[in-house]
Amino acid sequence: MTIQNQQLFETIKEEAYDVWRRLDPDTLKRKISELEKESMQGDFWDDKARAEALFAELNDLRSTLDPWTEIIKSIDDVEELIELYADEDDETIAEEVDQQIKQIETAYKPLRLKTLLSGKYDKNDCFLSVHAGAGGTEACDWAQMLMRMYMRWCERNGLKLTIVDLLEAEGGVKSVTMQVKGSYAYGYLQSEAGVHRLVRISPFDSNKRRHTSFTSVYVSPVIEDDVEVNIDPSELRVDTYRSGGAGGQHVNKTDSAVRITHLKTGIVVACQNERSQHMNRALAMKILTSRLYEYYREEQEKEHAQFALEKKEISWGNQIRSYVFQPYTMVKDHRTNEQVGNIQAVMDGEISQFIEAYLKWHSEV
Repeated sequence: MTIQNQQLFETIKEEAYDVWRRLDPDTLKRKISELEKESMQGDFWDDKARAEALFAELNDLRSTLDPWTEIIKSIDDVEELIELYADEDDETIAEEVDQQIKQIETAYKPLRLKTLLSGKYDKNDCFLSVHAGAGGTEACDWAQMLMRMYMRWCERNGLKLTIVDLLEAEGGVKSVTMQVKGSYAYGYLQSEAGVHRLVRISPFDSNKRRHTSFTSVYVSPVIEDDVEVNIDPSELRVDTYRSGGAGGQHVNKTDSAVRITHLKTGIVVACQNERSQHMNRALAMKILTSRLYEYYREEQEKEHAQFALEKKEISWGNQIRSYVFQPYTMVKDHRTNEQVGNIQAVMDGEISQFIEAYLKWHSEV
């Protein structure tokens, strides 16, 4: 075993056992056992809603306990192997230990990251919106590039992304709202809320001058109906319009798309992806509820700057991250100072290191 791997193993072991103690595995096992016994009762399925909630809680407890149980077991096995062959100079054993440590590291990293996701809605799906700032065609192209980046990241990480509303413009996208479904979607993507700055030689400028563009990203959790967000109908303006889409025989001839404006806060949401005006309105209300929950939460905690990222002006000095194509290539997060030089990889969806750095930074703030 190399010195580097020995140090890595000791670090992982110390951190993993610290998390293991905080998880309180005995309590988790007892809760799982109690829920399993309850699910075996004869009248269990008489209350379907309660049964589904119980299974959801049971799966959540198991998904927390089982992976950490495996990690701890692997650590103990490697430690036992190290002690057993401590006095022997066998390269084969050393290579086997190094390989097992690497396997533990691969399994440990995503689990450790999830321990940083302890927010009430971190496990939930989310709505992610991208809005082009001032700058015309250049800004709209930048918004489309960011939309593609998030689509690629979701593909890489097994999350399902659906476009709920899309407003196209010359050269790109004026605004787009996407629903991201999957475990911890909001927990991971909350790091993206804020202003994103692009610096490049514009392909739309015949003089090949360098341009700076800004685009804002909004992220809010999909929340269940049992969460109280008071929405006064008198504070809503509902507009209907014709959905975009293919022409010819497939053109949508009814005003099924819905736009809802919350007059008190100025929040505007829209949906045109569903088949009927009723379904679009229902989803738009769900997005509005999500956005209002995030808005009021941020208002309550506005003394913390990181909770007010969405409300900043889409302009210079407010960006959370810069993407520089010329005169050099670099992507830098201004909150965590995390940066990479391979900007093409980032635009292809490799943003996990920025998300991980943000979560670590956020947990220490």
